[in-house]
Amino acid sequence: MASSTGHSNSTSSAAGGGSSSYDLSFKILLIGDSGVGKSSLLVTFISDSVGDLSPTIGVDFKVKLLTVGGKRLKLTIWDTAGQERFRTLTSSYYRGAQGIILVYDVTRRETFTNLSDVWAKEVELYSTNQDCVKMLVGNKVDKESERVVSSEEGMTLAKELGSLFLECSAKTRENVEQCFKELALKIMEVPSLLEEGSSVGKRNILKQKQEHQPSSSGCCS
Repeated sequence: MASSTGHSNSTSSAAGGGSSSYDLSFKILLIGDSGVGKSSLLVTFISDSVGDLSPTIGVDFKVKLLTVGGKRLKLTIWDTAGQERFRTLTSSYYRGAQGIILVYDVTRRETFTNLSDVWAKEVELYSTNQDCVKMLVGNKVDKESERVVSSEEGMTLAKELGSLFLECSAKTRENVEQCFKELALKIMEVPSLLEEGSSVGKRNILKQKQEHQPSSSGCCS
């Protein structure tokens, strides 16, 4: 079962680890109904394995270092629970997100309609970044025979929401990496988000340096 603490930095050590090993840092949010495959998309992107995952409890996050468009990026990807009872937890996680991935299951019509009825409204309500890049992702295209939402419908909704669009399969890995890379490239095209991403990176490095310095003893006791 996914933990709510989310200290999953196993990929960072494999990719150099240190605070200076990236140029830009972006916060990405995965949202959508429970069971659409948000955690599976994330696990497939982060690692080489994908199995059956338990529902996320509250919020979990993972870090992935990758190079996109000649820049070394640190993506902190937040995986939110889709269940109603966790909704109150998620509002604060929208804060400062440069990218939001809205996931639905192409074999379940209600997960698609809920994107416009529930999730897109939530993004409008809670997102603190006006320029935040959104991407609509139809998951489980490996179940083509069970598909009930067409690609055309997905594209139409993406246009309405002003978001990017991709269909993928966490099971076969089809388009999973593409999904995060395209989103990152788009974020890098938005000057305000690019600036934010670089300042976040610098702030973190500065913070880590300060944390490693011995603290001066207080004079007033």
